[in-house]
Amino acid sequence: METKTTATTVWLIDPMHSEVQFKVKHLMVSSVTGLFNQYEGKLEVNGDDFEDAKIAFSADVASINTGNAQRDEHLKSAEFFDVAQFPTLTFESTGMIQTGTNMYMISGQLTMHGVTKLVTLKAEYGGQMQDFYGNTKAGFELTGSIKRKEFGLNWDGVTEAGGIVVSDDVKLVMNIQVAKKE
Repeated sequence: METKTTATTVWLIDPMHSEVQFKVKHLMVSSVTGLFNQYEGKLEVNGDDFEDAKIAFSADVASINTGNAQRDEHLKSAEFFDVAQFPTLTFESTGMIQTGTNMYMISGQLTMHGVTKLVTLKAEYGGQMQDFYGNTKAGFELTGSIKRKEFGLNWDGVTEAGGIVVSDDVKLVMNIQVAKKE
C-alpha cells in the first residue's frame, strides 16, 4: 500500500503589506489604537490547505507605536511591557480549523511580558493572488481580544472622579499578507 505524502509549504509574512494593531479603551469613552512596526512570522501548511497550519509570529515590543511618543515610552517602561526585560511578544499556534467559507479559528500560545496564555483568534481568509513579480500572496484578517492584566500588564490609573484610565480589554486586529516561499 502506497503512502501519499504532501509537501510542506511555507508562507512568510510580508510586513510591507501587513498591519498588527491593538485597540484599548481610554477613560472608557474612546479607543486608542497602537501597532507594532517590527514583526515577522510564518505559516507552514501541508500543500496549499491552510487548515492545521503551524503559525509562528514574533513582534519587537520596542517598535510599539500609538502615534504619541510620550505614551509609547510609558508603554515600553516597566509599568507596562518592560521591554528591557521582555523585548519580544510571540505567538505559536496549537491549531487552525476552518469554521466556514473563508473563516478559520486559530488557537495558540501568546507570550507577552513573560506570561504565556492560550488565545483564540478569528481569521477571515481573503484569498490568493500573484503579484507583479510572480509571487503568490495570500491574505488574512485576524481579530480577537485579550485581558492585559492576565499577562501582567497591571498598571492602573483612576481619575479624580473614579473613572478607569485604561481598560483591561484589548482588541487585536491584524491584517496579514503572506508570501509563498518558493
